Amino acid sequence: MGKSSKDKRDLYYRRAKEEGWRARSAFKLLQLNEQFELFKGISKVVDLCAAPGSWSQVLSRELYEVQKNPNGQIVAVDLQPMTPINGVTTLQADITHPKTLQRILDEFHGELADFVCSDGAPDVTGLHDLDEYIQAQLILSALQLTTCILKPGGTFVAKIFRGRDIDLLYSQLSYLFEKVICAKPRSSRGSSLEAFIVCLNYRPRPEWVPKLELDKSTEEFFEDANIGKSKNLEFLDLPNDERVIAKFIACGDLNDTDSDATYTLEGRREVLDPIQMPTSPPYKQALEMKRRGALVRNK
Repeated sequence: MGKSSKDKRDLYYRRAKEEGWRARSAFKLLQLNEQFELFKGISKVVDLCAAPGSWSQVLSRELYEVQKNPNGQIVAVDLQPMTPINGVTTLQADITHPKTLQRILDEFHGELADFVCSDGAPDVTGLHDLDEYIQAQLILSALQLTTCILKPGGTFVAKIFRGRDIDLLYSQLSYLFEKVICAKPRSSRGSSLEAFIVCLNYRPRPEWVPKLELDKSTEEFFEDANIGKSKNLEFLDLPNDERVIAKFIACGDLNDTDSDATYTLEGRREVLDPIQMPTSPPYKQALEMKRRGALVRNK
């Protein structure tokens, strides 16, 4: 979180800096937990698409400071590097790669996770249909890994973009979890399509052994799981009994900060330093080239 941003008057943005969170998204997980008690009884946790690490910060505080759980373990995975967080094992890895699955299982000494979450999202293009499709594929990739590492009865939470055919995803998830709920935290802007799918009580499919393979697509991975039509994008006109409408719940205190509003700060405004400097900013290479004199503007 830098000093300058279009969100600089967003009070969640400022509160994140004041409270030491790396990003305002920490409040989304906190508000989801207030509604669903996601952290109750958890010990082994996997945070997918974790950078810059605000959700891992929340989980670290919960397991080690609030619960004081001596057996707690948190593994955070992202393609981007992450600055270390107390009690969190960070893996710079691809969530679709079998080696990543094995590295997580090695960290847990072969045991399975109680809770898997993903706050990942693509760089949005503004083309809603494309953004929704890419996000759905990202969720399915996270779900692939989740089915391999989540214990029966466990919980899966992931960011979604609500679109025209989101109920197809709800339908697939309902085969794997007892309850599937769409939740909108107060800290998530109402003007955004963003929401979070909360999947409770994982139920592995009978006689299906999920196996993560490098050359398999998400369609092929779930082909034998019998969780609805595998090629669902080719069958959008499904009968009503194959479509699922997930319960929608708004999370967070209605009297709390409105994430779509801007506020005037009273008195002199203090500029707060970033909690975490970028670990691999896109402009880093350009700065290095400039120092070497290799960056020349064409005349």
